[in-house]
Amino acid sequence: MHAALDAVVHGWYVFPLRPGTKRPALHGESACPGTGPCADGHRKWEDRATNDPDRIRAAWSHAPYNVGIATGTSRLVVVDLDVPKDKGSSDAPCGATTFAALCERAGHAVPDTYRTRTASGGEHLYFTAPHGIRLGNTAGTIAPLVDTRAWGGYVVAAGSITPTGRYEAPYHRLAAPLPSWLQTILQPAPKASEVPSGAVAGQSRRYTDVALANETRNVATAQHGAREATLLRAARALGRFVAWGDLPRHVVEQALQEAGEAAGLSASECRSTLRSALNWSIAHNQVKRGAA
Repeated sequence: MHAALDAVVHGWYVFPLRPGTKRPALHGESACPGTGPCADGHRKWEDRATNDPDRIRAAWSHAPYNVGIATGTSRLVVVDLDVPKDKGSSDAPCGATTFAALCERAGHAVPDTYRTRTASGGEHLYFTAPHGIRLGNTAGTIAPLVDTRAWGGYVVAAGSITPTGRYEAPYHRLAAPLPSWLQTILQPAPKASEVPSGAVAGQSRRYTDVALANETRNVATAQHGAREATLLRAARALGRFVAWGDLPRHVVEQALQEAGEAAGLSASECRSTLRSALNWSIAHNQVKRGAA
């Protein structure tokens, strides 16, 4: 109960987890009685999470429930830094090490924010979600052993206890805003709109913006060993829009340069690859779409 009330002090929405576990204590859809909060239809744990102290005291008075924080409802994005499941792989980097390396490549320190130490030895880094953006959960999108929880997800709160240990918040910090460079990686690119069948003057600005966002994200999240090839493909794909006059060359170069450096390529490697790939693409895409 104290852990649940502590979470509410931060403004977060909580719901009970079964004592000693990470599983929701609320009924599932198949077992929904259709009464009480579910009288008008089944309500999942995300819908029933609360920040009302009276409701929390009433619920937790029945049993020593663990505490789940509904990340989406709480306007949180939580980065889950896991540890290798195979304890024999002592040389495998943990999520914290991988995330620190990613921050370094992006030119930033590991953010100073509210964090918890998980029962398995990992970490949860809490960030406030940006307004107007609805991020979902990810698994490995950022890097191996680095997942995120936002809308549709939850995390186990500090103070909860499982058979493998306790979730703890070793430092008193406020949740920092989600870094913009991290949001760029996590935010899904909007879907491209259909191109009108009679378009002869080039695709819409919307389509080119989507293409630029997609290719930039692909480069920024490219894994070691595939980074330069991904940058090359992205530059060749976007070079046609430069050739057709839909995108300025300097916009493409700047976006891909920053993405390539964030992925771990050096500035000189990015410039060299971009120059040759864009020159090739522009030279081979002089005929505009719609031309016979």
